Amino acid sequence: MNKGQKLLKQAKKIIPGGNQLLSKRSEMFLPGYWPVYYKKAKGTKIWDLENNIYHDFAGMGVTSAILGYSDNDLNNAINAGLKRGSMTTLNSTEEVDLAKELIKIHKWSNMAKFCKSGGEACMVAIRIARGFSKKQNIAFCGYHGWHDWYLAANMSNSKNLDKQLLPGLDTKGVSKSFKGSIMPFYYNDIKSLERLFNKKKNNIGVVIMEPTRGIKSHNKFLENVKELTKKNKAILIFDEITSGFKDNYGGIHLKLKVNPDMAIFGKSIGNGYPISAIIGKRNIMESSQGTFISSTMWTESLGFVAARETLKKLKKFNINKRISSNGVYLKSELLKLATKNKLNMTVSGLNSILYLSFNYPNNSEILTFFTQEMLKKGFLTGSQIFISFKHKKNIIDKYLKAANNIFYKIHIFINKKKFPLKGQIKHTTFRRLTG
Repeated sequence: MNKGQKLLKQAKKIIPGGNQLLSKRSEMFLPGYWPVYYKKAKGTKIWDLENNIYHDFAGMGVTSAILGYSDNDLNNAINAGLKRGSMTTLNSTEEVDLAKELIKIHKWSNMAKFCKSGGEACMVAIRIARGFSKKQNIAFCGYHGWHDWYLAANMSNSKNLDKQLLPGLDTKGVSKSFKGSIMPFYYNDIKSLERLFNKKKNNIGVVIMEPTRGIKSHNKFLENVKELTKKNKAILIFDEITSGFKDNYGGIHLKLKVNPDMAIFGKSIGNGYPISAIIGKRNIMESSQGTFISSTMWTESLGFVAARETLKKLKKFNINKRISSNGVYLKSELLKLATKNKLNMTVSGLNSILYLSFNYPNNSEILTFFTQEMLKKGFLTGSQIFISFKHKKNIIDKYLKAANNIFYKIHIFINKKKFPLKGQIKHTTFRRLTG
């Protein structure tokens, strides 16, 4: 048992689940053998508690560190902000600067509000949209956080979230007052949304969705969603917490040329520092004045400082195009290696966020073995890869060289129908993590 696993064992006695984020749990990667904790991080490198160094191809801070870890320019900006004082009785000017910048980038918008995390930004956007539309019910597509309004979808049907996030999400502790008010529709299936609107009793006032995640929009799906929401006097919210400022500066919806009524950003806009944003049309955003939305830590300045510096650097170095290009290269080369090693593998997602899937009944077992063997070669990896600015071509090529070696082994063990795993197969559902 490595030092990280030993510390995790202690953590589980005093922290429910051992940590705060489902996506960072050791069981989601390599149960019993994942390094778990870090000493320091720089660029794409992470040092674990035993000073082993790994290149991070496992998400870069759950897709937040778009500039890479511990970016020098961002560190300098944050240090200057710390010296000025990050929290006072008065407000920071960076808040106004960031609002101006986001509105400048998104010319369809007029106002902005800020939070610290993506989940609470979704909750704030929902509150504002409900207040403006004066209709309570919500249609959603994609993943939008852990709050009651989202999990309540499973109260009407325990499988409503299975195709959106993880199978088996329980509604324990969720207020029953939300039951029947939260309804899913499905990406590239406009009829699934039409059916919800056609039932007048649904009284839908808000449509919230990820403009894209794992698959691309077809047959003008997003345009049709926008038309339907407008026709039914509902508010359309694009959740770009994951997709925003990655493949495209400002968000994927600008690239797809479909503007919502409101949009939400997080993760990448602050390179991992706590900051999230809700932007929208003036008449909708101003309706927030009629409801109580307020939090002390939303006024802390370092999130604004981080976002301003991150956006400035993304634009100056044309980073979004670079990471998108490198992502296309990595995807193409991975598929070539799969073909070379006679593996049936799919690579989906955005250009900057790739999802690997081995098209076999034991996909989870194969991914666990892939993670196990790549770890030996100095790479943190799993089913998701996020390309940051620091993932230069020479680093990507090192990853591909290691992957080629492991793909060859996978081909051999698929034929033998058994993989030499040190521990258990990685977890893939909420039920297995908590049951």
